[in-house]
Amino acid sequence: MIFLSFLLWMGEILICKIPTPIFINLSHFEGICLLGFLIGKQGGKVKLLGLKTEIADLSHMRRSFTLVDVLLLLAIFGDAPWAIKCSLLCEQGNLAVIRPHSVTITEFGAVGDGVTLNTKAFQNAIFYLNSFADKGGAKLFVPTGRWLTGSFDLISHLTLWLDKDAVILGSTNSDDWPVIDPLPSYGRGRELPGRRHKSLIYGRNLTDVIITGDNGTIDGQGSIWWDWFRNQTLNYTRPHLVELMNSTGVVISNLTFINSPFWTIHPVYCSQVVVQNVTILAPLDSPNTDGIDPDSSDDVCVEDCYVSTGDDIIAIKSGWDEYGISYGRPSKNITIRRLVGQTTSAGIAIGSEMSGGVSEVHAENLRFYNSTTGIRIKTSPGRGGYVRNIYISNMSLTDVKTAISFTGRYGEHPDEYYDPTALPLIERITIEDVAGQNVKYAGLLEGIEGDTFLDICLLNINLSVTSKSPWNCSYIQGYSDTVSPEICEPLRERIFPDHYSDCYCLSHHLQSSSNQNRGGAWLSW
Repeated sequence: MIFLSFLLWMGEILICKIPTPIFINLSHFEGICLLGFLIGKQGGKVKLLGLKTEIADLSHMRRSFTLVDVLLLLAIFGDAPWAIKCSLLCEQGNLAVIRPHSVTITEFGAVGDGVTLNTKAFQNAIFYLNSFADKGGAKLFVPTGRWLTGSFDLISHLTLWLDKDAVILGSTNSDDWPVIDPLPSYGRGRELPGRRHKSLIYGRNLTDVIITGDNGTIDGQGSIWWDWFRNQTLNYTRPHLVELMNSTGVVISNLTFINSPFWTIHPVYCSQVVVQNVTILAPLDSPNTDGIDPDSSDDVCVEDCYVSTGDDIIAIKSGWDEYGISYGRPSKNITIRRLVGQTTSAGIAIGSEMSGGVSEVHAENLRFYNSTTGIRIKTSPGRGGYVRNIYISNMSLTDVKTAISFTGRYGEHPDEYYDPTALPLIERITIEDVAGQNVKYAGLLEGIEGDTFLDICLLNINLSVTSKSPWNCSYIQGYSDTVSPEICEPLRERIFPDHYSDCYCLSHHLQSSSNQNRGGAWLSW
């Protein structure tokens, strides 16, 4: 019997088949997607012509796959671009991670009456569990109750688990949320110059962190912070509900997050992040309560989430003006799927803080209702950076003011030192298969004079629009096909085969990135 073993090493998949090794030239992210497809496949061992493949995933579990699985997967890459997005990254949220050590928060004196402050109990429990980090990690169990606490820090190889009726409550005393330095890619607090409050649940320089449970709740009790913001009595920028910095292997799943003081879930400078099966709620008039904000982060999967908040459901960011340009860490390789929600802002936004760059964003199966905007890209002179290679498909809109919005005049800056000549590059944005009912404007697509947004491609869009001027376009170039109501003049050119390389979509990306980035054939067999 011949065995094929797969290894992901420095962005290459090496198929070791005795006696000749075979290389499939893939980017690092595509390699992860291929492995994820295989690892995610269920079922037992199947023999085909005496051939069997065997693969070990990152959690040391072993499953078997036939050679035909591999061949079929490679064959369909060009025709079914979203098939590969069932990646290891998204699948890791479904893998049961067994921690050999576990404690309950009550063992450290916590009282779940909603009144007793339990910050020390959380801190002491996590300090104790740190001794097991090199022994397989540990789990902190939060049982039924209302557990009031200030900010606390997570550690590597930790699972924070909330029982079904467990509620972690953020303190309403600002002193329980310490003040920390601003992010280097922002140069200051996002709302106010200077420092910022630490998030309720915080982690930095971590590996293998899981925040999950049986649909327990994390409640930021943000109304007091919203009042301070409206009354302009804050001294520092408001805290997020959850923030992980410089961390790898983060899973946030099966929980409800409510009433964040500021952005709800904020992975920043992170890699390999999964946010899965979460509900995020805040009043529609609550200020800046974004749902999920991947920020200068890569290999991110967001799926099966419901969000209803006072700001963007998802906002992809990468730093602010000269600070983001200098820091230079982009957000890239981001998958969003099966997302439902309502908002007074955008369903999916990119920017406005995008100075480190945003690329390779793939979103599908989106449903937004009672919202201001479906998809929004926001930037301005001074941002620099880029937004490119964005693919969005299968979006349903109901009672939405504007289906698609691009703005090059979102002109908020951190200070007077930004460079107004630093112009953003916006290119290769493809949006297709969009249906909408009771939409006021189909699209407000406004680039920047002297900095046209390029290769904007809209396909198969059917919107029931109430405005007599459904499209407003300026400083924009691209193509369209099967768009109703009739598209604006700058995008009226039909998409013909000669334009396929201009209109970004995943299947073309897979083939071209392999050839361009590695100088090899798509598949050397």
